[in-house]
Amino acid sequence: MQTNPTPPPYTSLVAVGDSFTEGMSDLLPDGSYRGWADVLAARMAGATPGFRYANLAVRGKLIGQIVDEQVATAAAMNADVVTLVGGLNDTLRPKCDMVRVRDLLTEAVERLAPSCRQLVLMRSPGRQGPVLERFRPRMEELFACVDELAGKHGALVVDLYGAPSLADPRLWDVDRLHLTAEGHRRVAEAVWQTLGYEPEDAEWHVPTAATLPPGWTARRIADARFARQHLIPWIGRRLTGRSSGDGRPPKRPELQPYEGRA
Repeated sequence: MQTNPTPPPYTSLVAVGDSFTEGMSDLLPDGSYRGWADVLAARMAGATPGFRYANLAVRGKLIGQIVDEQVATAAAMNADVVTLVGGLNDTLRPKCDMVRVRDLLTEAVERLAPSCRQLVLMRSPGRQGPVLERFRPRMEELFACVDELAGKHGALVVDLYGAPSLADPRLWDVDRLHLTAEGHRRVAEAVWQTLGYEPEDAEWHVPTAATLPPGWTARRIADARFARQHLIPWIGRRLTGRSSGDGRPPKRPELQPYEGRA
């Protein structure tokens, strides 16, 4: 992980991306989502009075939509820190043009890097299981592009893909696509440290203690619930060209002072 010896006094953060950055499935009592970006913003606000935060992420967005709908807005905010995570939704589609994905990610980085003091990219986490194995080559091609772009444009890279803790299925929600609250907390810690702040959890990447796996019957019940509640609707949206984010506004569209709960 890349770190700075003394973190500069960052005064603002803009988060760009899809459901991962929106915060699903870190559910709050009021039905909204918190997520790693909100946790990170709350910590940064605690370190810097007057800290401002915007989160433009919307669930389900492909990298082309992120470029079209979020990048120009983020660049115009001229924030100290911009986080960009996108392209993973593209890699999970049955048909994926990786050349186009790389080109669009490159465009996003080239537009965002000059607009901020520090651009942060990520190698997204990957849950253990057959779904990851199927799409692993595309994901790793995407992450190779992330590393290359970071080197060219001075961006920091947070390697969540290489963190054993975030591969643990216990840190993923029942939809098997989004992290739990604990998973999001660990991501926030990873970004916090990458920006050069003093660690609050030096072992965020270490897996939690082993527990007995669920029995065969419990696994089959969970599989059936997953298919009924999440997989079948997801396939339906893919077949009809719909997205879970259609018509949904950005989570926090304006760069404003932030007093949130970490």
